[in-house]
Amino acid sequence: MKTVHTITEARQLLDDARASGQRVGLVPTMGFLHDGHASLMRAAASACDVVISTIFVNPLQFAEGEDLEDYPRDLARDQAICAEAGVTLLLVPSVEEMYPTPIVTEVAVPPLANVLDGISRPTHFGGVATVVSKLFNIAGPCHAYFGEKDWQQLQIVTRMALDLSAPVTVVGCPIVREPDGLAMSSRNVYLTGEYRTAATVLSRALRRGVDLVASGQTDAAGVVGAMEELFHAEPLADLDYAAAVDASTLQPVDQISENVRLLVAAQLGPARLIDNTDAHRPNSLP
Repeated sequence: MKTVHTITEARQLLDDARASGQRVGLVPTMGFLHDGHASLMRAAASACDVVISTIFVNPLQFAEGEDLEDYPRDLARDQAICAEAGVTLLLVPSVEEMYPTPIVTEVAVPPLANVLDGISRPTHFGGVATVVSKLFNIAGPCHAYFGEKDWQQLQIVTRMALDLSAPVTVVGCPIVREPDGLAMSSRNVYLTGEYRTAATVLSRALRRGVDLVASGQTDAAGVVGAMEELFHAEPLADLDYAAAVDASTLQPVDQISENVRLLVAAQLGPARLIDNTDAHRPNSLP
């Protein structure tokens, strides 16, 4: 694996790879990697000849008061994980490299970004879409791998690539979970003691929703209400939202049909966590 720090070097290496007939896979990350990230890298390595991963804590997607400065970082550990997972090129740019002048361009996908997490974090997805658009331009024609845990982000990135005719195929990959059901996240490191135990309420709420659908419940309000009850019974969890939405448009639904996603978000101490599942996949959760 080769580590580079400049856009020019990464772009040249990828252009050379494609010129020789190699297929490129891209895995964007903010670092402090876990097996969820590694699963994306392994998926890319299984389908592509060259896998570029990026580690960049993007300031554009952090609002004032969020954890930009405290976001966990460990480059040496991340490099080892990338190498083991099959990454061949690692781009680790500085903020100055990515944004050499104050950026005035923003990529926005309002219908998908102004709901769910976009209500609590109104500037977040503009920052995500802008940096991912930039990474797509750096990587060039490729397959880009994103985790389904960030379902809203996945829909935004997919629609952005389509609308802007990016030469990128976006690939969504399954959520990787801890044995007790907690979805893997870099922010899980913030969870200690009682908060770590309480954090399973997210996957337990989703499991309750999926079980209700499997038993024949089709009323979305009833499913969401049952999910909310679990959060109300967990004093350490501050529920942001529980929702049943169209999986593609992210708009609320009245009835549970085949294309419905259940999503939850909650604050547990210092950590804001999100999770989701297909409403019709009873075996997708522990």
